[in-house]
Amino acid sequence: MSFLDRLKSGLSKTKSGFIERVQTVLLNRKIDQSVIDEIEEILIASDVGMAATSQIISALVEKVRTGIISDMDNVMNALREEMTAMLGSSNPLIVTAKPFVILTIGVNGVGKTTTIGKLASRFRAENRSVLLAAGDTFRAAAIEQLDLWAQRTGADIVKHQGGSDPAAVAFDAVEAAKHRGSDVVIIDTAGRLHTKTSLMEELKKVDRVIAKALPGAPHEKILVIDATTGQNALRQALLFHEAIGLTGIALTKLDGTAKGGIIFAIQKELNIPVKLIGVGEGIEDLRDFEPAEFVKALFEA
Repeated sequence: MSFLDRLKSGLSKTKSGFIERVQTVLLNRKIDQSVIDEIEEILIASDVGMAATSQIISALVEKVRTGIISDMDNVMNALREEMTAMLGSSNPLIVTAKPFVILTIGVNGVGKTTTIGKLASRFRAENRSVLLAAGDTFRAAAIEQLDLWAQRTGADIVKHQGGSDPAAVAFDAVEAAKHRGSDVVIIDTAGRLHTKTSLMEELKKVDRVIAKALPGAPHEKILVIDATTGQNALRQALLFHEAIGLTGIALTKLDGTAKGGIIFAIQKELNIPVKLIGVGEGIEDLRDFEPAEFVKALFEA
């Protein structure tokens, strides 16, 4: 299967919960305010978010008023155009320094460690040397899981004993990468609830220590969020962004939700680029986010 085919398959629940519902509403009906209202309800139910929904609906209303929209195909084309424009251009994860330091953040259960492993595999496939840092020192299982990914991908790993200072792990990892000439450093962090003040302060400390070890780093601060959590994911992103200034988002488990519209809410309300999306369990199913391709997969059979 091509990635577009896998993307279509992965987005099937979002498509059925959103696009197909809109098509059902439009079937054999005049495009009037009641139809627009029903589309608005579907957008909100699909976790597109109030700000993004308002922009999309305003554009539809204007096109109905001016006669540009008069039938089902017109509406679907207008939706597609507006949603593609809202997501903007792609903003891929590009290695721009050596060592290139990626700080990964996210609450427990979102697939953070797996995302790190998939990223490590991707960089190793590009013949880059990778060093992983087991900064989630509060969970022995997280250290063990990252160790397995290091073995599986041929990456190096820096780890301390459970309960160690996460900032010390991050510092040692960056220093080791400088000494060894590693191309990429990927640092895991603890994933306790984002509402815990102590976690945010800990992340700020990790961020400061990395910058001290290597000016300009971390080059990416990627928040991993689970698409199935909907609006809660948006709240997580807002809090983490306020704490350390995110540079991008990795959106996982898009294949498991009917509410993949959260990607529009993130873009509209936070203006943080979605850089990576996960549409399956395979290593190859974590890819750079291509907005036009994403919308195409949603709208095409």
